[in-house]
Amino acid sequence: MRIKLDKENSNLIKENNTYTVIDNNDLENLVVSKTILHPQKETTGHAHEGQEEVYHFLSGNGRMQIGIVEHDVKGGDILSIPDAAFHKVWNENTKEDLIFICVFDGRRSH
Repeated sequence: MRIKLDKENSNLIKENNTYTVIDNNDLENLVVSKTILHPQKETTGHAHEGQEEVYHFLSGNGRMQIGIVEHDVKGGDILSIPDAAFHKVWNENTKEDLIFICVFDGRRSH
């Protein structure tokens, strides 16, 4: 099965001047989500009890906080978010989107 993450073939979760979030829920136990974080924007940091996540950055560069540690991120980087760890992403670039895929178990609770 091929998982497509575009607005036409998936679930558009959010689209505003901060980001576009698109989910594909074809799998039974995992959600595969694509985020396009626009220049000079940030996600609304959060944590989830009982849910681990993996972020794979596809393009752009920025910063990600996991717990109390901040990481510089760029296309090709993969970071794991442990259960219940606070996490947040910043795109500090002035011209380029920061694009990443997030994979998490269960269903969206955020």
